[in-house]
Amino acid sequence: MCGIVGYVGPREASPILIAGLRKLEYRGYDSAGLAAFANHHVEVRRCVGKLDNLAGSLREQPLTGTPGIGHTRWATHGRPSEQNAHPHRAGKVVLIHNGIIENYLELRAALERRGRRMLSETDTEVISHLIDEQVQAGFGLADATRRAVKALEGSYAIVVLSETEPDRMVAAKSATPIVIGLGDGENFVASDIPALLEHTRRVLFLEDGEVAELTAGRVVITTFDGEPVTRAPRVVTWDPVTAQKGGFKHFLLKEIHEQPQAIIDTMRGRILQEAGDVQLDGDLAAGWAKSIRRAVLVACGTAWHACLVGKFLIERLAGLPCEVDYGSEFRYRDPLLDPQTLLVVVSQSGETADTLAAVETARERGTPVLAVCNVVDSSIARRATHVLYTHAGPEISVASTKAFTTQLTALYLLALQLGRERGRVTPDQGRRLVADLVTLPTLVKEALGRERLIERVAKKYGKASDVLYLGRGINYPVALEGALKLKEISYIHAEGYPAGEMKHGPIALINEEMPVVVIIPHDAVFQKSLSNLKEVESRGGRIIVVTDAPSPELEDVAWEVLAVPRTNELLTPIVLTVPLQLLAYHVAVYRGTDVDQPRNLAKSVTVE
Repeated sequence: MCGIVGYVGPREASPILIAGLRKLEYRGYDSAGLAAFANHHVEVRRCVGKLDNLAGSLREQPLTGTPGIGHTRWATHGRPSEQNAHPHRAGKVVLIHNGIIENYLELRAALERRGRRMLSETDTEVISHLIDEQVQAGFGLADATRRAVKALEGSYAIVVLSETEPDRMVAAKSATPIVIGLGDGENFVASDIPALLEHTRRVLFLEDGEVAELTAGRVVITTFDGEPVTRAPRVVTWDPVTAQKGGFKHFLLKEIHEQPQAIIDTMRGRILQEAGDVQLDGDLAAGWAKSIRRAVLVACGTAWHACLVGKFLIERLAGLPCEVDYGSEFRYRDPLLDPQTLLVVVSQSGETADTLAAVETARERGTPVLAVCNVVDSSIARRATHVLYTHAGPEISVASTKAFTTQLTALYLLALQLGRERGRVTPDQGRRLVADLVTLPTLVKEALGRERLIERVAKKYGKASDVLYLGRGINYPVALEGALKLKEISYIHAEGYPAGEMKHGPIALINEEMPVVVIIPHDAVFQKSLSNLKEVESRGGRIIVVTDAPSPELEDVAWEVLAVPRTNELLTPIVLTVPLQLLAYHVAVYRGTDVDQPRNLAKSVTVE
């Protein structure tokens, strides 16, 4: 995944592009580059490493002119290097790209046979040559782009400049996000909304198979076949300030602390407290799911952990049998889908390639799809039958925090509505479940108030090389998520395991040097979890307990006890997640890693 921006208008492009790329740097940071018109010539600047390297180069040697395009790269084809950085030039054409061209080797070989010389290892460069061939044949940039993209197989969002038309840029999309910002006498393009908010809130989303031609005063959208497309702009309500750190040292810490408000925003307008019921958005009104006999939950990464909790919620409250599958595996096993199955896909960005492929598989088989996602009008949201937005606001840090807890909140709402519709939850039970949800933001805020203790614990155990996380039942996914957060941002090897499975292998790893984080709320399996904890103690493990029930029996065996407020069993995973997020954050800070942009990772994986 990469970040792309473009600007056409009366202002100098470079400052606008650099500012936009800073909003998108979480999407890729192994190299960066800009291109802009100056005296009817497109000049290109590229640097290896983070955006600051490019910004420093531009201070020493400014790049003037307009229009312009900019890019931050997360490598797919070709190692991080200046020659592989974007923009790529071929003849009169300069281009940036996000995605993967699956048939690029075939295209590259054909281009080389026609005398074209490749200067990089990337799949992107072939696109610039294909478009330049059409430009050299006399086609305008928009027509040249439409003709060239028909040869491409894979996913891509591209923005193109040509020295033959210095007043415009062209964008095209297939299975990779791109959004156009509409200004006053100027227009913008980007791979994500935050890059545009400083300049405009009026946006157009390109759909797959569409090309946009942008000048300072006009945006024209057509299909790949040249058919005109008319689409009304949408107004984005996010404030640009929400994409800033707000006084926190890192975006990750800011987003951890935003969780009480994010949870409020997720439930806002959706709960009927007196009726003990839920009123979800639009076409999720009462009666929408009466024909459903089974649910399949699909996601990747942190969202997959949310689905594991969602399985407990939906089976417990709605009585529907549930399966959970990885997006990357789902379509390759010929899944059993039918109109009586509900496919629930969960994605923060709404652009995750594997999850999007699962949506397409379901649509082909007549299976209704409910998307739980954060980004309005994202690809997954547009393709789903129903959408349940989390309204968490921009999440800039690569490691997901508030997206996860709001996904759990949304799945709780979904399970409760299904339970009420199916008669599995009585009005009295519903009122109790809703009341617990209403108090949840306060409990999360209380858990955040214990950060100082967690920071001290992080410094005590921050030099560990391996950490084991254990949990049971609905909180086993919390152990998985805690381990993922630690490994993502601190680079410590961490593994989440069902506590009852520990004796079937992982117990061999436990020694006096290994911290073992045990998630042990006072629930139906408390005594079972306590037995597992004592097994760890007998082997010398350094036990860190995360619990809503501090007690002498826990303090007798634990090296550290991190306590959270108590709530009902189905909401406990949200509260228990908070100290694990803070623990991972403070361990990473102690170890001096790049918290917001951990190595080798990107915010959303929009290529397979």
